[in-house]
Amino acid sequence: MTGRGSRTGRKRAAGCVLALCLLLPGCTGPSGSAASGTAERGIRRTLDRRAAAVTGHDESGYLSVVDPRAKGLRTAQRAEFRNLASVPLSSWQYRVDDVRSRGTTATARVELRYRITGYDSAPVASRRTLKLVQRDGRWYLDDDSPAPGTGQQLWQQGPVRTARGKHSLVLGVGGSVGLLRQVAAAADRAVPAVGKAWHRKWAGRVVVLVPSSLDAMGALLGSPAATYRGIAAVTTGEAGGAGAAPADRVIVNPEAYALLGRLGRQVVITHETTHVATRTATSAATPLWLSEGFADWVAYRDTGNSPRETAPELQRAVRSGSLPATLPTDADFGFSDGADRLARAYEGGWLACRLIAAHWGEQRLTDFYRAVGAQGQAGGALEKAMNDVLGTDPAAFTARWREYLRAQLD
Repeated sequence: MTGRGSRTGRKRAAGCVLALCLLLPGCTGPSGSAASGTAERGIRRTLDRRAAAVTGHDESGYLSVVDPRAKGLRTAQRAEFRNLASVPLSSWQYRVDDVRSRGTTATARVELRYRITGYDSAPVASRRTLKLVQRDGRWYLDDDSPAPGTGQQLWQQGPVRTARGKHSLVLGVGGSVGLLRQVAAAADRAVPAVGKAWHRKWAGRVVVLVPSSLDAMGALLGSPAATYRGIAAVTTGEAGGAGAAPADRVIVNPEAYALLGRLGRQVVITHETTHVATRTATSAATPLWLSEGFADWVAYRDTGNSPRETAPELQRAVRSGSLPATLPTDADFGFSDGADRLARAYEGGWLACRLIAAHWGEQRLTDFYRAVGAQGQAGGALEKAMNDVLGTDPAAFTARWREYLRAQLD
């Protein structure tokens, strides 16, 4: 969903991007009754103690808020706390969105917010559903699970290992340290490559998560694992946000990533890092051909690969007389209509951005990207940006793009 919250993103073996919206609406507040308000205050105190225990590396304090009678939960929470040991956290907080209490039991919808030291200028946000029980006037945690549609955190899958690069931090579970170091090296090459192409201030660093398997990746994203089969990586974050928007994460599918060669792996990580850099300039107005095409343009920019090497599916279509009549639509980037159509959509977006860079210049390409996203909404945004930045219109641009496809691929 490519840096815009709920949009569907990149899907092919060479690399992929999903931007999943992590930032949620504001607090709903207490339900209104005095009893509910009292319960909420007590639950807030319990969660504040839990948060202080995390940042204070206090295992006994962390477990003190768990129901003493819930032996299985205490065992799981102890393991989770220890799994966190190598994650360099600078903050950990809970925002209580809603509490539904009944007697000595309650269910709370909360948002966990945490930051990684040196990497997150804003917190990552994750919705949780907590069940609590009151004993002797004190609220204890009785269950902690992801809210519907929300994924696990990496440390809930096992002990976290780390690899640090100059511009990157890679966190992994279950894989080898060698793999984490390889990913960190690729990210360290990606960050300056993106900086050379994207002429706008951004964090200049990236956090990458490497789960143990495809199934574990799906659990992190709160979606069926089959959704990401053959996808080498995805990116989570909220598009169009300011500095307070949640931090981004690149999540690697270790199974698909392992099938790629060195160039393919680098293209994947550079593509994803581009989405991290551009997400504040990406909005609902940005068509997927532009957001995905730009990310591919940055990823392939210094590889020396020709269009015939990089766009084989589109080349087959052009040579068979099936030259696309229009730029790829957002629907073309869906999963249900086959890998060939999806590949052609990505290749078409890449070649559209390559055309802009070649004909109007690289600076105009980045200016155009920003101008489209700045419109906020899709209606008329592309037309206005094309007129203002490129001095053309969608019909003329599409005609030029089709001629470019013939010249580059036939």
